[in-house]
Amino acid sequence: MKSVISVSNLSKLYRIGLKERKPDTLVGQITQMIQSPWENLNRLKQINRIDERDQSIFWALKDVCFDVNEGEVLGIIGKNGAGKSTLLKILSQITEPTSGKVEIHGRVASLLEVGTGFHPELTGRDNIYMNGTILGMTRREIDSKLDEIIDFSGVEKFIDTPVKFYSSGMKIRLGFSVAAHLDPEILIVDEVLSVGDAEFQKKCMGKMDEVSKVGGRSILFVSHNLKSLSELCSTGILLDHGKQVLVGSIDECISKYNTLLNINNIYDFDVNSSSPIIKPTITFVSVDIEDSENGAFLFTVKYKSPFELKKPIVGIVISDEFGSPLCG
Repeated sequence: MKSVISVSNLSKLYRIGLKERKPDTLVGQITQMIQSPWENLNRLKQINRIDERDQSIFWALKDVCFDVNEGEVLGIIGKNGAGKSTLLKILSQITEPTSGKVEIHGRVASLLEVGTGFHPELTGRDNIYMNGTILGMTRREIDSKLDEIIDFSGVEKFIDTPVKFYSSGMKIRLGFSVAAHLDPEILIVDEVLSVGDAEFQKKCMGKMDEVSKVGGRSILFVSHNLKSLSELCSTGILLDHGKQVLVGSIDECISKYNTLLNINNIYDFDVNSSSPIIKPTITFVSVDIEDSENGAFLFTVKYKSPFELKKPIVGIVISDEFGSPLCG
């Protein structure tokens, strides 16, 4: 199968905590004007020297490797700060990597942030043509897609209004519609779909499934909705603190992600232990679960308390394999 994206040892470094000194006296300002060229020259000399002991160094990505094949839908999973958005910005050629190699074969359409790729002073219609032109499409090709784009977005009433007057939801609707309908070989979608309502999110999921299976397009999708990732994606990559934890099936990545989330929350219940887990004065004695065929579950919780509890409340939450609450 043809590879459309190949990422090898990709790393991205940022320098943090650097503050510009602002003198508060005239003499200080004049001195800084004289010294600035020399200070800037020294900074340029140091910029490519990487010392891991340097506290100002922050690796947003470190040695990430993966491939995306034609028609594949890759889910990118990780906690906030894992490096997901940085990865998408590099693949969208918004920022350059510090080291490593990225090979992309085909046109890329990205939806990374609300309003990305839109000129606020232009109308929605003009922005459609501008984005199509950037992707290398002719006006005739864009004309053939125009009605479909406007209809899918649901903003036809405001299509000739400058985008600066659009709400966040309207920008996302039009942005996704443009990205999905202008036939890019690669579609990159960050977490921005969470801005839209549930109905439009479902509509977008269906469209992405269609362009991958029918159109043979490749999709990179970031979301914290594990159920959506499981339904849409075939493969996944799990990132944690900028490092690649796992590349494999989406189910394997979701399972590993849940393990990372819960690793600090695991509690081994011991009925013989006197360690309190509700409050310092209350301890659990036992928790029993009984069920009958086609019947209800019976939960019996026994606890000890040095004082009388009036109408105590015990909460029980049942979650699916993605960690999403089903009932409780």
